[in-house]
Amino acid sequence: MYRKTPFLFSAVTLVILLAACAVPSATQPPAAQPPAEQPTTPPQEAAPTQAPQAELPPAQAPEKPSTLTVLCTPQEDWCQAMTRAFEAETGIKTSYVRLSSGEALARLRAGKDNPEFSVWWGGPADTYVAAKAEGLLEPYISPNAAAIPDSQKDPEGYWTGVYVGALGFCSNRDVLAKLGVEKPDSWDDLLDERLKGQVAMAHPASSGTAYTAVWTQVVRLGSVDAAFDYLKKLHNNILQYTKSGAAPGQMAARGEIAVAIIFSHDCVKFADEGAPMLEVSFPKEGTGYEIGGVALIKGAPEPEAAKMWIDWVLTAKAQEIGATVKSYQLPTNPEAKVSERSVKLSEVKLVDYDFIEAGKSRKAITQRFEDEITVAPK
Repeated sequence: MYRKTPFLFSAVTLVILLAACAVPSATQPPAAQPPAEQPTTPPQEAAPTQAPQAELPPAQAPEKPSTLTVLCTPQEDWCQAMTRAFEAETGIKTSYVRLSSGEALARLRAGKDNPEFSVWWGGPADTYVAAKAEGLLEPYISPNAAAIPDSQKDPEGYWTGVYVGALGFCSNRDVLAKLGVEKPDSWDDLLDERLKGQVAMAHPASSGTAYTAVWTQVVRLGSVDAAFDYLKKLHNNILQYTKSGAAPGQMAARGEIAVAIIFSHDCVKFADEGAPMLEVSFPKEGTGYEIGGVALIKGAPEPEAAKMWIDWVLTAKAQEIGATVKSYQLPTNPEAKVSERSVKLSEVKLVDYDFIEAGKSRKAITQRFEDEITVAPK
């Protein structure tokens, strides 16, 4: 009998071996799976550490100003009296430089980038208007300005009025008598041929008084051209154009001229100081007037002291100092006492003097005066 066992064994063995090759190895690691996305949680901020409180130094009062330099335009003795009184009251060492209004404006222009003064006191308001337009002043509304009438101060606080004065004629009675001329009471009276070389006024480029006289002609005659026509006629009788507005009054007191065109309060002052032959009169057609101002200078080296000065000069007490040195301007503070020697504006015919327009026109008019009047032959 033929036996098939060995062949069956070999086939079974082969099947087993082939099956073993098809089974994966038990040591092969499974395929890596991407990790599940976890939500991110922002890290918590650490609680702030409480810093220890440092002790603050005690509050210190601002340092008191120690010096003040005033640009002063009124008469020298009034400048002295005012600065002495302010220094005595405040303890601030106070000095001044006295210049006429036009000179003061020129000095402010020259020192615009490095001011030498902190406050400007005195002189006609139209000069302050010109300074404001040129960026030479800084606004400051003093708490004491509330007492000053609105018509006598700049609404923006660039200047505030401290006194008022009327322009007039200051005549030497003795000289007029020798000439056989009556006291003038009209602008046209000054054109009398008998007064040739007998009249004096300041130059409007240097003097606020003289510029007031020039602008008065513009107002009363209606135009700049008409004013210059009159000034050319007046030029024939003018002995001298002085630098200071009050200087012609001193000439009249010495008998050098018959008539000076100045502010009336200066004539009264010179009469009281030893020239009783001087007499004031006003033109019947109308005359100009001034509002003397005070202002903080832009870039002032002593601004706090300057503001203290402005506050002080607006008080009634300070405005009464003028009369003690025979400066008889009318105070702007209604509470101040008025000297019996001061002019009564209600008795004087005043022109409608526009300080704003006068100030804006100042540079052009003073230059024209220089070009057409001072160089003209007589």
